[in-house]
Amino acid sequence: MSLVLPALAAALSAVSSLGVALPESARTHAPTPQPRFSFGDSASDGTPDFLRLDDSGDREAFRRWFSFLAEVQYFSPVGERPSEIVDCAALVRYAYREALRRHDSAWAASARLLLLPSLDSIRKYNFPHTPLGAALFRLQPGPFQPADLRTGAFGQFANAEVLHRFNTFLVSRNIAAAEQGDLLFFRRATEHMPFHTMIFIGQSQIAPNPAAYVVYHTGPNSAGTGEIRRLSTAELLHYPDPQWRPISANPFFLGVFRWNILRTSS
Repeated sequence: MSLVLPALAAALSAVSSLGVALPESARTHAPTPQPRFSFGDSASDGTPDFLRLDDSGDREAFRRWFSFLAEVQYFSPVGERPSEIVDCAALVRYAYREALRRHDSAWAASARLLLLPSLDSIRKYNFPHTPLGAALFRLQPGPFQPADLRTGAFGQFANAEVLHRFNTFLVSRNIAAAEQGDLLFFRRATEHMPFHTMIFIGQSQIAPNPAAYVVYHTGPNSAGTGEIRRLSTAELLHYPDPQWRPISANPFFLGVFRWNILRTSS
């Protein structure tokens, strides 16, 4: 982590180019429309259609917030990060949940981030006032059924395997197909954290340059609590340990996955 302090200095110098998120009361936009509550599951992936982000603007807002919130944790001092972020899945859950919040002045004060982007919040719903309340993650196989709302099919906690199996869908085993906010999944033949995930953030929103990046938490190990890392895709493709290279020839690489809530009919 010796590179974090220089990277943090570079990130802070970019604050002026990002801007600061305005309180929602200071923005001019139409009232957030009430979602149409449909119990359908058009993709039969377990995610109800009422949870999907139908609007392209909402999908873009989610992608940018999700990737920003993951990346900014890398630049944040360890003691100022949310205590819940202890492994790869925890970083993903945090960024996912917070990306779905209403990013008003109250949220900005509670988030305690180094900097904030000038991005709109998604409009269909906002955490924790979602159609599923705070239980955002699918925990069980099978298409969505109305009974799932009362049988524990959704919850607030999901490990990397559950995120992979029930909350995302395969895009490709070629990292060139990854878009901002997608996830890379790996599975290793080990008892300790067999599933691992990385967040594809694309070009940085904090320290812009032409490179594309991934961010991930290593998870705890015998040496300590682990750390958040940020690598360019070029670095990852040439990672010293080949089991972490996102290439189709690597049997440990499961592929590029996208959130079910971003799935479209096209």
